[in-house]
Amino acid sequence: ARALAVTPSSTKTPAWLAEQAATAARAAGLDVDVLGPDELAARGFGGLLAVGRGSAHTPRFVEVRYAPPARRGARHVVVAGKGITYDTGGLAVKPRESMVAMKTDMSGAAVALATVLGAAALGLPHRVTALLPLAENAVGGASYRPGDVLRVHGGTTVEVVDTDAEGRLVLADALAYAAAELQPDVLVDVATLTGAATLGLGRGHGALFTPDDALADALVAAGEA
Repeated sequence: ARALAVTPSSTKTPAWLAEQAATAARAAGLDVDVLGPDELAARGFGGLLAVGRGSAHTPRFVEVRYAPPARRGARHVVVAGKGITYDTGGLAVKPRESMVAMKTDMSGAAVALATVLGAAALGLPHRVTALLPLAENAVGGASYRPGDVLRVHGGTTVEVVDTDAEGRLVLADALAYAAAELQPDVLVDVATLTGAATLGLGRGHGALFTPDDALADALVAAGEA
């Protein structure tokens, strides 16, 4: 996860990152699917397509599956990770100093990939699926705009207010896809999202939100361990 996060975005396009994920998944004996722009359009991934529209590097959606032999009590855990390979802020462009670290805006996707690879390496009894929505949020003639209305996976419409709130758009597609198609028992998203968390908690704490107190306690305990 760290190695992918620090790779410069001049190398780390969505297609490149999708290939790295697919190569690692196949080496671990896992099933992997990669969707390109045509498949994304056909299957209604409107958030991911909109965010990636302003870039010369087209978006991808990667699904990696670890499926051990069925065991009593085993669960299906889905981890969706924000995969913005570089974030300029789009038309709501970031200040220069805020852009310096934006090669790391795909860290959530890297964590999702590392999680499913780790589950396979450990031979865990639970099914684990990683979802990586990958796009570059660039500035271009085709960029999506504040005021645009998008239709994300599953049909929900979203009005864009800030093009620098792109993470929730790509995750909307991933989470809606997971809920509709994958029947998860546990669904977790991991993201460098959002600046409000930094304002509220500072840079020394990660934000954790869930309406499920038992899940929150389990995640905190796992982090402490």
